[in-house]
Amino acid sequence: MKKDDLAINGGIKSVTTSFPWPLYEDTDVRAVAQAAQSGQWGNPDCGGLVAKFEKEFAAYCGTRYALTCVNGSVALRLALIASGVKPGDEVIIPPYTFIATATIVIEANCVPVFVDIDPDTYNLDPDKIEAAITKRTKAIIPVHFAGQACSMDRIMDIARKHNLTVIEDAAHAHGGEYKGKKLGSIGRAGCFSFQSSKNLSAGEGGCVVTNDEKLFDMMNSLRNVGRVKGGQWYEHHYLGCNYRITQFQAALLSQQLTRLAEQTKVRDDNGKYLNELLAPVAGITPLTRGHGETVHTYHLYIFRYDKSKFNGLPKKDFSEMLAAEGVPSFMGYPQPIYKQPLFQQKNFLCYAIPDDVDYTNVHCQVAEKACHEEGVWILQHAMLGTRKDMEQFVAAIIKIQQAANG
Repeated sequence: MKKDDLAINGGIKSVTTSFPWPLYEDTDVRAVAQAAQSGQWGNPDCGGLVAKFEKEFAAYCGTRYALTCVNGSVALRLALIASGVKPGDEVIIPPYTFIATATIVIEANCVPVFVDIDPDTYNLDPDKIEAAITKRTKAIIPVHFAGQACSMDRIMDIARKHNLTVIEDAAHAHGGEYKGKKLGSIGRAGCFSFQSSKNLSAGEGGCVVTNDEKLFDMMNSLRNVGRVKGGQWYEHHYLGCNYRITQFQAALLSQQLTRLAEQTKVRDDNGKYLNELLAPVAGITPLTRGHGETVHTYHLYIFRYDKSKFNGLPKKDFSEMLAAEGVPSFMGYPQPIYKQPLFQQKNFLCYAIPDDVDYTNVHCQVAEKACHEEGVWILQHAMLGTRKDMEQFVAAIIKIQQAANG
């Protein structure tokens, strides 16, 4: 294989399929049209189609309650604030995730404490959590990154031992399971995103699921301008805001939810198949399964890239070549969250973070290696392809390797 054969250099693509997202059917269009024709577009009373979807999603997740809101970031923020944290409290989070997992902690006037990830799963490493716990620690936010379940038994055991709240960040994990339990239903709360790229999407939106009635009532007040059950319209008890979604989003989500289980199975099966196909490819190591997950949602299919098996080809160049071959893929985060200017420069504006908090000396070696050298992502809509598509993904990787090694 010559370098001229690579698609990035004008050669023929390895992958011939397109992978559109979002997917929709006539039923989605009719549901949104009916919502428009109803004349009830907003959601001032948190009822109608919104309440219907919340009931459906709670049932799907196996929880008593589900509470929608404007996005997944707000879902996390509502859950954390409603859990009772105070200014200066510490919250343990991983550094390899979307920045909102950290910024919502700042917005609650709490301190993000970064704990490194497991090299085999890219999830929060339970072996490193207890060393980060202090008398100020009040919560853990494990992220089911890419849809792979965290080691929830161990995390919950640590949380019980130290009296900590666990809020699951399940933004990638709609339909995922850990030992038969839906992700999001294991901690005190589980938070989801319905943003455009997510496995369950309405363009934007978020949701918190919980079995805790007290927590639900507080979150419900915070997302509805501080109103409470039985109160008057202009009676405000807590520092809330209007974080409600529209009836249009709920109509679309109810329709999309009917297809989620089937789509999740396709992604999960394709992930297993890709693992088999990539096993013999030198320099490519898929993140491992077998840590308690019973369903992996593969919002991302992630493998570790070893440039030494590709003649020193940098990860960035490899990722660009792979995308050019027609694989919907990306090099992932360029740096861990704590390396962002926001944290390096402490640009926290009005938030009351203690002066002695300093992120310039934070180093999570596994996360940094994932960002700089190893982690490569294949996106979720590609995981809805056929087995032939998965074979073409692997063929593209081998093609790049052969060209690199000349």
